[in-house]
Amino acid sequence: MKTQLPGRAARPVVATARAALVPVLACAVALGGLCAWTASGAAGRPAAIEVEDPRVLLPFGTDDTAAFFRLRNDGDVDDELVGVDAPTAGRAMLSRTVVENGAGSMRMVPSAPVPAGGTLEMSPHGLDVMVSSPPRLRLGDRLPLTLRFRESGPVKVEAVVVRPGSRP
Repeated sequence: MKTQLPGRAARPVVATARAALVPVLACAVALGGLCAWTASGAAGRPAAIEVEDPRVLLPFGTDDTAAFFRLRNDGDVDDELVGVDAPTAGRAMLSRTVVENGAGSMRMVPSAPVPAGGTLEMSPHGLDVMVSSPPRLRLGDRLPLTLRFRESGPVKVEAVVVRPGSRP
């Protein structure tokens, strides 16, 4: 029968505790630094999208129509409009009016940037949302849309139906 000297069994525990202490202290210092950085405001604010002036043009009968918005990003991080859903319509897509040789045409675009601290203004002469197969709409009705952003996630809005060339 072997006899152990006092303190021998405790040595592996102490060695393990010392080995674990360095990574734990490193994590604590890093976490403390990140907390201080964030609390000081140096980390910046995430993208924060505000949708202003949502409107959709009154379609002629069952024709496709277009929706427009002013998108304001009050955050410190760029964002990107990556899609639009129109639950009561056939579908919605980002499009841009392009004029070549005096003729206008529409081109689908995959996304549209919304810069940090900036605004993206949609218009009939530039970027818009093409709404296919809209429901029957009358002036003043509201068309529900969901704008999907890369950073901010989905934002639900209701676009007011207006006559072409007017504002709500």
